[in-house]
Amino acid sequence: MADSNPASARISATLIGAAEVDTAVRSFLRTTPPHRRWDVEHSFDWGAADADRLTEGERSAVEFITLIEDHLPGYFAMYDKFFPVDDTVDLDVFEHNRELYHFSVRWAQEEDTHARVLKEYQIASGIADPASLRHQLAIEGRKRFDVDYDHAVQFFTYPLVQEKATQIYYQRLRNVVSDPLLREILGRLSRDEARHFAFFCDMVEQYLKKYGDAAIEPMREVIADFRMPLADTIRGYWRWALRIADTATYDHTDAYEHLIKVVNRAVDAKSNKFDELVDFVAACRSLSVGARVDVGETVN
Repeated sequence: MADSNPASARISATLIGAAEVDTAVRSFLRTTPPHRRWDVEHSFDWGAADADRLTEGERSAVEFITLIEDHLPGYFAMYDKFFPVDDTVDLDVFEHNRELYHFSVRWAQEEDTHARVLKEYQIASGIADPASLRHQLAIEGRKRFDVDYDHAVQFFTYPLVQEKATQIYYQRLRNVVSDPLLREILGRLSRDEARHFAFFCDMVEQYLKKYGDAAIEPMREVIADFRMPLADTIRGYWRWALRIADTATYDHTDAYEHLIKVVNRAVDAKSNKFDELVDFVAACRSLSVGARVDVGETVN
């Protein structure tokens, strides 16, 4: 029987095996033992939250990352759309998707906790009141998040870059903020994002081992069109993103080199396709640096 789910049908022929997904998921789930897990209600001294310790740029950064993290329902819905666990897919596809679901539900729970902890910080520190913050998050949260990929590896390449970029930003923001509670929160978020990144690395490596050069071009397409989440939906996104990048000296293309490291580990015999990907990523990073200079000159 052919898959009857139009969203997943075109990528069902490009999956790795369920056993390989299971290996990556088991590795991910072992990375945080119970005694190292945390939650919003019990892991922080909320009475110590103090937004007066933050600059305006740092406050803006907190507001920005709260919006990004809070869009979790949209991100999770994407996996449900393209990797469904129901009778619209063939049995072997279901096996793959069911193993992936073990990751995606844990990932979603952790990302939702990120959204909640940032929301709670805004409220406890005095950045926002609960009612206005809920309203602001609802305005952005109900907007649609979607991607249109043809190869399964792209659904793991995108979050590999995105999770690493987010981790880098949290680390750098943590280094500049003066509120100890916010530093603690950002440290926990950064560690979680590093674990998520490691899972996507494992998945991309498995796809490269199975498909070789056939996976390289789809990955290049992800980089060619890459935008951080909600870049096309948040009003004034690029000006806001530039401001928070200046606050913590950040560029999402810093994450690209980590993708190349993954490819290097997975690919034994480097082909022309591999060399083209490396050159393309280097060119994208150079263009990004040039664009930042141009924008800075315009703003100044």
